[in-house]
Amino acid sequence: MDEQRSTVTIPVGDAQLPADLMLPAQPGGVVLFAHGSGSSRHSPRNVAVARALNGRGLGTVLVDLLSPVEDEIDARTAELRFDIGLLASRLAGIVDWLAVQRPAGDVPIGLFGASTGAAAALVAAVSRADRVGAVVSRGGRPDLAGDALAQVRTPTLLLVGGLDEEVITLNKRALAELGEVGELRVIPGATHLFEEPGTLEQVADEAGTWFTTHLA
Repeated sequence: MDEQRSTVTIPVGDAQLPADLMLPAQPGGVVLFAHGSGSSRHSPRNVAVARALNGRGLGTVLVDLLSPVEDEIDARTAELRFDIGLLASRLAGIVDWLAVQRPAGDVPIGLFGASTGAAAALVAAVSRADRVGAVVSRGGRPDLAGDALAQVRTPTLLLVGGLDEEVITLNKRALAELGEVGELRVIPGATHLFEEPGTLEQVADEAGTWFTTHLA
């Protein structure tokens, strides 16, 4: 499969955000990744999932939601990684950029959020309901989306490790708020980071099926 790789800088408000794009020749959709607290676009888990999605004909955008300066501040204070409003506004701005610049063409957009990035993805899905066609959360904290949860109209898959008991409880509460657009699937034998053999592959498989189904 012919693929186009590129690193671009996406302007969102006053920030210039570095992003890695991977685009198959004729993508059936493009998935924007929102990484978790303290992580970056180089997260090996998100990169692995992105590669699996590329194999299914989906484009991927791995982006740092904090600017380099903000990242230095956050490394010292950890204050920005939990600013869901800021992260969601950045995601919404990138969704707008994808819709206007169309690096992948005129294709539907999905959001993949990990940890706190899942909450940001859900808030962004509410504000860009006309542009976001599907959301997947991996070991996410959808509860941090607050009042936005009940406003989500986008098909949302919550993936949680079977041994991640506290996060399972939080996701079950979030599922009740999401209602019929939400679905919860538990990956047996997986802890929070899905480091056990085969568990991340299951995440990638579930996410791939969800996106190809709902972005079709």
